[in-house]
Amino acid sequence: MTSTALPRPAAPWPRAALRRLLALWPTKLVGITAGISLFFVLYFWAARSPQAAVTVMPVLAVDRWFTLREGLLPVYASLWVYVSLAPAFSKDGGELLRYVLRAALMSAIGFAFYLFYPSAVPDFGVDWSQYGSLQFLRAGDASRNAFPSLHVSFAVLTCHLLARHLRELEVPVALRWVNLAWCVGIAYSTIAIRQHVVVDVLGGLVLGVLVAALPLREPAR
Repeated sequence: MTSTALPRPAAPWPRAALRRLLALWPTKLVGITAGISLFFVLYFWAARSPQAAVTVMPVLAVDRWFTLREGLLPVYASLWVYVSLAPAFSKDGGELLRYVLRAALMSAIGFAFYLFYPSAVPDFGVDWSQYGSLQFLRAGDASRNAFPSLHVSFAVLTCHLLARHLRELEVPVALRWVNLAWCVGIAYSTIAIRQHVVVDVLGGLVLGVLVAALPLREPAR
């Protein structure tokens, strides 16, 4: 009588998630920090070096549905935590490299728009002195980087990749919905704090979806 070995049970998802986070962690830590820093350098350079006249983005009827909400600034700023999760949960170097390629391509396309098709949000007639944190944001940010919203593009790419990671880890469905809600919240916040209008968000959405859909497969071994 031969005995058949039973398959080992899958590790609980928190343990599996921790294992992924610890894989290549020095590379991830340095890479994420350097990547975000380089992004900001190039972002501000592109936004402040327009090669054409600035176009004011149109305001659609749907834009008027969104009221100004200063309290959503933390949601807007949380993008830089959110985007770190996709590379952090990469299981190996190949997956990490494919993320870098997508992020670099998406940034390059966005920066090209800021250089050669610079755009700005319209004057909303807001007294920004009444909104201290938003006034600070607008003073530090450039005004020629409206379309497409790279904030939205990176949120969409992160949502797509993180959803795949969470499925592979068999994370509870409730947490997968948190991923989607975080992405939607970031996109909504860009309009609610008047950094973007709906057209910018749609442009960022399309860019994020197209880059996420690129067939960057792991090479055959």
